Amino acid sequence: MYHYEYASRAQRRKPRQTVEKLIHKVQRELKSEFTFSYRFEGSDRLNLVTYDPSTNCGFDFDVNIEPNYDDDIYSPKDLKMMLMSAFNEFAEDYGFDYCEDSTRVFTIKVKDRCNSRILWSCDFAIVNNYYDDRDDRHQEILVNNKRQGTYEWQDQPDDFYDFYYRVDQIKETGLWQEARELYLEKKNNNWNPNKTSRSMRTEAVFEVYQRHFD
Repeated sequence: MYHYEYASRAQRRKPRQTVEKLIHKVQRELKSEFTFSYRFEGSDRLNLVTYDPSTNCGFDFDVNIEPNYDDDIYSPKDLKMMLMSAFNEFAEDYGFDYCEDSTRVFTIKVKDRCNSRILWSCDFAIVNNYYDDRDDRHQEILVNNKRQGTYEWQDQPDDFYDFYYRVDQIKETGLWQEARELYLEKKNNNWNPNKTSRSMRTEAVFEVYQRHFD
């Protein structure tokens, strides 16, 4: 059994500031090629950041990067490689390891090598927000399709937008603490190493919504 706890905003303040300093450095480095905006998402946005003080499971941030560029100039792979290269150039200055490329994000970590612990980390997703002909909002995410050896844009699933709608409904009716407790319970009783925090966070929100609104 795990022993996850919530990391307070005070605990996260300095690490978050460090991430922002690194991002600003990368923005300055790449401004002659393209600009990008960023936003902290996921657990930090919802104040659901967890860590396990009894193991090597430190807390993590989720950041969306939205590049502004002419898509005729850079392929999806070029775009991700340029961003990762720029982060790698400055990562060590801020205490991070080099980027790790995964399917939907790239990750930087702060490690305590003496004790084989990950103190904290940050996942960066590269996204593109757009509106369709009916003026409905959509989001694409840049994906590393490892089976096919390609990088491509993929639309987020339909429930991506339902999630934040349900979060707002739960908060407005004073049920957010119930969702927080359920999410922590799921994390502490999860035995599937391939199950992500994002999926457990989504499950907790949908289950609380179903209990009270469906």
